[in-house]
Amino acid sequence: MKITVLQAGFCTCPEHLAIRGGAWRGISFPAMFALFEHPRFGPMLFDTGYSYRFFDETRLPPKSLYRWLTPVTLREDQLAVNQLSTRNLRSSDITHVFISHFHADHIAALADFDKARYVYLPQAYEAVRHKRGPAAVMRGFLSGLIPGDFEARSMPVDMTRPRSLPPEYAPFNKGYDLVGDGSLLAVELPGHATGQMGILARDGMDQAFFFVADAAWLAQAIVEDRPPHALTDLLFADPKAYRATLSNLHTVRLNQPGIHLIPSHCAETLAHIIST
Repeated sequence: MKITVLQAGFCTCPEHLAIRGGAWRGISFPAMFALFEHPRFGPMLFDTGYSYRFFDETRLPPKSLYRWLTPVTLREDQLAVNQLSTRNLRSSDITHVFISHFHADHIAALADFDKARYVYLPQAYEAVRHKRGPAAVMRGFLSGLIPGDFEARSMPVDMTRPRSLPPEYAPFNKGYDLVGDGSLLAVELPGHATGQMGILARDGMDQAFFFVADAAWLAQAIVEDRPPHALTDLLFADPKAYRATLSNLHTVRLNQPGIHLIPSHCAETLAHIIST
């Protein structure tokens, strides 16, 4: 399976919020997504990054607070559909979109993939599906980004059928087979958002990837087991669980340095993956 890590826009945020003890300067948070080119199931995505719908949805209060807190930059060539077209892929070729969680920077382009099945942990959607107004904004959710036929095309992960993970991913020990052949395993990453899902995968060269979504914003946070500023607890579904998940990722990093740990918003990680 070929794995490609891509970026659809970025927002900016003070570093000291992203990692405790960080500088007061603003840093770039790329909105990363991944393309999995599976020999049987075809091209599939993990998240989508931003799209222009984000700007449409955040024109007016209270949703405009989202845009004000995390200013977004997005070029035409960075749109997921345009990046796929440079790889001779049409939006209709995408068979599945795996959704880590329902924050806008991860789902803004869902509507572009009108033939895809949407795969996510059921509790992730249940936690936000009825939220509107300020309560939704505080949880990073913009309901207008959800396609009208979303539920008809949804394939929530069957949580009744867990499987044991290989020992190298300890202390993570339980996952869910997303396509039935073991090539893509969903892992629960609680804390940042209810039902946040990471993905374990291996490419054609047997390199191991662990896409950890927003379980950490920076690779440095995983390396040093250093959580964000305490103010971010106000945004997290479960701050205590967030710190436990981050500590578990730190353990994986210590024990298995060969695994590519991919936080969705780390510019350093993106640069490293692109260069290898």
